[in-house]
Amino acid sequence: MSLTAIGLVIAATIGIGLFGLRISRTTSDFYVASRAVSPRWNASAISGEYLSAASFLGVAGLVLVNGADMLWFSVGYTVGYLMLLVLIAAPLRRSGAYTLPDFAETRFESAVVRRLCSGLVAGIGSLYLLPQLRGAGLTFHAVTGAPPAVGAAIVAAIVVINVAAGGMRSITFVQAFQYWLKLTALAVPIFVILITWRSMDHPVGLLDSLQGAGSEWAEPLSHAGGRDHPLYATYSLLLALCFGTMGLPHVLVRFYTNPDGRAARRTTVVVLALLGLFYLFPPLYAVLGRSFAADLIGTSPDTVVLELPSRIFAGTTGDLLGALLAAGAFAAFLSTSSGLTVAIAGVIDQDLLRSRLHRLTGGDYLAVNSFRIAALLAIAVPYLAFNLTKALSLADTVGLAFAVAASTFCPLLVLGIWWRKMSVPGAAAGLVVGGVAAITAVLVNVIGPPSGGWPKALFGQPAAWTMPLAFLTVVVVSKLTPERIPRGTARSMVRLHTPEAVDVDRGLPSA
Repeated sequence: MSLTAIGLVIAATIGIGLFGLRISRTTSDFYVASRAVSPRWNASAISGEYLSAASFLGVAGLVLVNGADMLWFSVGYTVGYLMLLVLIAAPLRRSGAYTLPDFAETRFESAVVRRLCSGLVAGIGSLYLLPQLRGAGLTFHAVTGAPPAVGAAIVAAIVVINVAAGGMRSITFVQAFQYWLKLTALAVPIFVILITWRSMDHPVGLLDSLQGAGSEWAEPLSHAGGRDHPLYATYSLLLALCFGTMGLPHVLVRFYTNPDGRAARRTTVVVLALLGLFYLFPPLYAVLGRSFAADLIGTSPDTVVLELPSRIFAGTTGDLLGALLAAGAFAAFLSTSSGLTVAIAGVIDQDLLRSRLHRLTGGDYLAVNSFRIAALLAIAVPYLAFNLTKALSLADTVGLAFAVAASTFCPLLVLGIWWRKMSVPGAAAGLVVGGVAAITAVLVNVIGPPSGGWPKALFGQPAAWTMPLAFLTVVVVSKLTPERIPRGTARSMVRLHTPEAVDVDRGLPSA
């Protein structure tokens, strides 16, 4: 039954994607949906792609193992959009760029900064794709018993088909549909389970279960930075989640699809409401899992959402609810992977493929075709590497991606939008220093994290030192190189902060 539900999600995803193909013809359609997506529709699509494997499965798994302290993940994921709303949503839309490297080149007038941004977009996007593919593998294995690589391959293939078919316009329809599917898939089973809970005899109550009833479950952040320094781990995690959101390439590209800056702000407000609604449900699965699936704590806690219905209901009811959750989980992997693939493919296309195809064919090629080739490359590399992070939980892997984004693109965007004295060497140095520091922490966690103490805390949750280091680097280097401030800074700042209704060239209302 679960396999049938997954098949229906796949069929619906491909069908909606092919519908997008009918109306996707131009380069603007593929990159930014011709900047014509309404706030409500865009908010559903953003929520659909943002709520990834870490949200659908990983948050419940972390709360199951570590207790209520893991609720900071849900808070941080949501507050990240508030930071976006306050600091960069409208200016980023006014920049007129297609991708984050486009913004960097326009603002800093530097090919070097653009290339650094391109490399980081590919790196962060690929790192974020790994847990999506792992989650797909876990779900498919739980449903069919097949090797995890099979589920990952299915998701990779469907994502390539959808992205190559219609680009951003196509996946906008897909992701909006998938948000509401994911919300329904989480909400319906938990309401049925809670109604049943009232009529059953339980070892502990809901409140006692959440608090861990005094057990080691309540030890703070034991899997998110180390037992020895939980306060540091908590603040570092929050920094990564709150400020890393604005550096995620698949999040940023969505703001280019709004008609104007005002629509970008309205979109973000709706997204906050949709995310808050969604994150009410994963912790409840963890709470109930303490009574019905406690054996998963030491084996595979990320599967508690999928396993819970069959532990409570025997027969058809458990099968139906499990099938609905499996369908929602696959929707989560597909929607986030699609958004990431579009963001990475856009960078690969513009900065690597297009110029080479132009030289090879003498200009006799379609730009859309190079985007499709880039989409295939964008998903192929993470698929080949997804087993490397199998020792980390889904949410922990995503948390590291947030830390890299917070340490690189957050300083570039915040200071680039609000500080006119930021120089080209400052921007480049901030990207390099923050990127090297955060990526080193990622590699340490993948290869073999320290066993305990401050080393484990610092490398397990690096944002508290890598992000300030990047900001400090930008400021110091910019102060030392005032002569390298871009000549067009004043014009760039006017464009970023002037409403679209005003003609930037003449200072008059536009026609």
